[in-house]
Formats: sequence, C-alpha cells, structure tokens
Amino acid sequence: MTNRIRSPFTPAGTDSDLQLSRESWRIFQIMAEFVEGFETMARIPPAVSIFGSARFAPDHRWYQLTEEIARLVSDAGFSVVSGGGPGIMEAANKGAYAGRSPSIGLNIELPHEQKGNPYQDIALHFRHFFARKVMFVKYAAAYVVLPGGFGTLDELAEILTLVQTGKTRRIPIVLVSSSFWQGLIEWLRESMLAEGAISAEDLDLFVIADSAQEVLDAIFAHYEKRAVAPSDEEREILLDL
Repeated sequence: MTNRIRSPFTPAGTDSDLQLSRESWRIFQIMAEFVEGFETMARIPPAVSIFGSARFAPDHRWYQLTEEIARLVSDAGFSVVSGGGPGIMEAANKGAYAGRSPSIGLNIELPHEQKGNPYQDIALHFRHFFARKVMFVKYAAAYVVLPGGFGTLDELAEILTLVQTGKTRRIPIVLVSSSFWQGLIEWLRESMLAEGAISAEDLDLFVIADSAQEVLDAIFAHYEKRAVAPSDEEREILLDL
C-alpha cells in the first residue's frame, strides 16, 4: 500500500475539502456564462468592439469622440459592443443606442468603476473576465481602442496576440488618438522590434485614426475586397477561440 504524502501547501481538513468543492462547482457557473454569451452574441449583426477608460466624464473630448464614432458605426450597420460601464463604455453604448444597430454591453462585477449604463439594447453580465473577453473577440468584425488604462491595454494586447498567432481572424484594429498612442508605438518599434521580440509586419496589425470618419473609413477599407462575415476557414479558427 502506497502512502500518500500531503503537500505542505495543501491545508488538511474540512475547509480544504469545502474549498475544492466550491472550485469544482464554479465550472458550471463559467459554462453558463459562455453558453449565454454564445447564444446571444451569435444572433447579432456584425459587431464592432469599442474600448477605453471608464474614467472619462461626458464632457471629456474622448467621451464625445467615442459617442460620435459609435453613432457612425451603428448607422453603417454594425452593432456596437462595449463593456457596459461608464466613461468610454457608456459613450460607445450611447452613440450606438441613438443609431440604427443594436447597442450591446458586456457587463462585469467589479468593486470599483463598473456600473451598468442605461444605453444597452442587449446587456450580458459576467463574473469572469476571461469569459467576457472571449465575447469581445469572437464576434467582432473590428476593434476600436480609445485612450484608456490597464484594462484597455489588456484588451489591446489580447487581440494583437490572437491575430499575430493566428488564433483568430485578421480584423481591423484601430487605435484612436495618435497623440495618446504615439509613445506606445515608438516603444514597440524602438524596444520590442529592435530586440527582435516582434516582427516588422506585426506593426501593421493596427492603424491610427484621429476622427470618427477615419475610424469608419479604416473599417470599410479592410472589408473592401472581402466579406465582413467570417469565411468557412475563419469559422473553424473561431470555434477554437
């Protein structure tokens, strides 16, 4: 009979068993979030995901620019997807809500900053960031990234990584406000590219825009010679996302 040695990092007793049980049952909660997200998002028209800081008030220039971008995108036939919260997220939902296409919020429970805005035709609610991030990417025909903080950088890095590695299809990635993003772009070129951490073509994965019309033009330029909907090959890739 083999003696099992308990890891010193694993506490013994009922509390650890209860914790393990809670972790196991959480799988079903995660599954429920994915199922609801897939069933809802798969039914919407082609979507543009818009990101940016939750901290910008309605009188901020980037809030107002986001609202203008979302209205143009919505009137052009794209649903608009945001994080459902305040700041840039609210501006995106507000602009789309006034437009022709659905305004969608992927809300998440956070201790600070996140409170659902009232401009959502469709509102989904998540407890897990990773499930929410899949919904942003899987059904997006374009990514529009406004100035923001760590969360915005996280979403930007996510889509760049997935496109670079071929784990999702190539879509327009538009960074809005050249003055805000210029320092990051210079760092990518002078540090990451110079050290060989990325390839020169990786810098072509995104474009810069400074106006709402430039954002819309960049999206339409990408789809000028191809359909907005994923090809059969791209659908297979997205199944594994």
